[in-house]
Amino acid sequence: MLNTNCLTISEIRKIVAMRFKCIVSIATALLFLSPIASAQIGLQAISSLERVISSADTKLQGASSAEIYAARNESESFQVVIKADQQPLKNVHIEMTELKSSSNDVIGLDNIHLFREISVLIRNSSNKAVFAPGLFPDALVPFVNPYTKEPTSGGRFLPQGFTIWEDQNQPIWIDVNVPKDVRPGTYTGSINVSASNVPSASIKVKLTVWNFTLPDGPTHSNHFGNFSSLARYYGTERNAEVRQELEMRYIDLLAAHRLNPPFPERLTPSTKSDGSIDVTAEFDQAFTDFITRYHVTDIEVPRAPFRYPLDRDRKRTQSYYLSWYQYLTKKGWEDRTYLYMLDEPNSNDDYRRVRELGAMLEEAVPGLRRLVVEQPYTQDPKWGSLDAAIDIWCPLFGFIDEPSIKRVLQEGDEVWSYTALIQNAPPYHPDYQSVKNEDPPYWEIDFPLTSYRVSTWLNRRYDITGLLYWTTIQWASDKRNPWDDPGFRGSFNGGGQFIYPGEEAGINGPVSSIRLKVLRDAMEDYEYFVILEQKGKKELVKEIVNEVVPDWGSWKQNPEVYIEMRKKMGETISSAN
Repeated sequence: MLNTNCLTISEIRKIVAMRFKCIVSIATALLFLSPIASAQIGLQAISSLERVISSADTKLQGASSAEIYAARNESESFQVVIKADQQPLKNVHIEMTELKSSSNDVIGLDNIHLFREISVLIRNSSNKAVFAPGLFPDALVPFVNPYTKEPTSGGRFLPQGFTIWEDQNQPIWIDVNVPKDVRPGTYTGSINVSASNVPSASIKVKLTVWNFTLPDGPTHSNHFGNFSSLARYYGTERNAEVRQELEMRYIDLLAAHRLNPPFPERLTPSTKSDGSIDVTAEFDQAFTDFITRYHVTDIEVPRAPFRYPLDRDRKRTQSYYLSWYQYLTKKGWEDRTYLYMLDEPNSNDDYRRVRELGAMLEEAVPGLRRLVVEQPYTQDPKWGSLDAAIDIWCPLFGFIDEPSIKRVLQEGDEVWSYTALIQNAPPYHPDYQSVKNEDPPYWEIDFPLTSYRVSTWLNRRYDITGLLYWTTIQWASDKRNPWDDPGFRGSFNGGGQFIYPGEEAGINGPVSSIRLKVLRDAMEDYEYFVILEQKGKKELVKEIVNEVVPDWGSWKQNPEVYIEMRKKMGETISSAN
């Protein structure tokens, strides 16, 4: 303690000044040795329908906590965006707690899946793209390898322990799979983010589980191609057994997103001399197990493996399809069965072939539904009508014409829809002058995520009951690495691509895209439509769907509209139980 009794005022002032100087020096040193006081981890929660792209980062309007709603047996997603303020965040790690209710019911970590969003570079915009070229988050690297159950490692993209540079955003995707048997109610938890050079941060998560359960398989019919091109992509570097295991992992991924997986070609039955399939006990067991395990709701009959189905192989072709149909009828699955007869007939000869194939099938197997990817109005009147040859019409989104759809539905046919590349209404559309400048949803990466979510809403608006897409792994056909080059034919970014090969992420299997997740959510939305109708709320469904899709050219692109309309449906269903 300073004794001032024997010191002059001048001497006291000198001592105080020296001590103050020391204090300032120490404080300055501590400031440089400690993290910058203002540096912190920025956290925002956003919905699953928003993209955190470089050109829009500054406009990001997130929430300070995450709030989601879901039925039992449903997967619901949200995103947490981590931002580095003032300085880079080093060695970033993210964890989520289990979700717990006030009555101590728990949704455990085995039902919660975190993914680091990896951006792919779009160098050249797709035609009609909404967003400019740049980096687009799309691939989802899981924190836990789904096949080893260990933390994902060994790839180019680390799901944990990475750096976020100053003023940059890193979005994290979270899936919550709500178990069938969990009790309805409110569940809470948190996501915690740490870095080695700044204080940790967390964000709260709230899940409301509604009092109803979604079915195991998709109610909305769908076809999303096969995985036969995987053999070409992986080549001879892997033996047949390993390639088969890989194919099954791709099948698992598709089915987990409420899409009907294709039956593996290697398991198809052999044919007898008369063309009929050989239904062995081994085949029957494998086929039955596949349909049951993956909750397949639409069963595609493989095309007949004969070169001349309309002349020298006609009888064998008819025997082939008849034996398939008889087998599926014995299993009780005939109403779920169809033949993808032909794809996009675009000439007079194509139209004639559709009629000839359709007549051959009608003669042999009148109960087998015949699907053709074509709109229910004639492309050229000179080519004639296809009405007698088709049971399931499948127009492009942009080719949809409501009067034409109503006509074939009244005749007892079905209508599915599909999209490919970037196509709007053709000149032969019955109402072309009114719709020629309108754009339906397009499925390239540089379009809003609502383009995918709206697909089943669009279908419900027009009483369309199925969704078709040509492939989810186009990169396997042209042996392209979609992580570095997502462009198909140069200008269709992500066209035919909803899955990534996992090697770049250290995974011996597939990696999902954000777009595949949004398609899953669209399929789940359709379940809400069906359940609401079963509750006697058909007019409410119509009102809600028409709000989102007045028509295919003026569908809503605001993500909040889908979130709010889904919430309205969920609360209505839950309160009716």
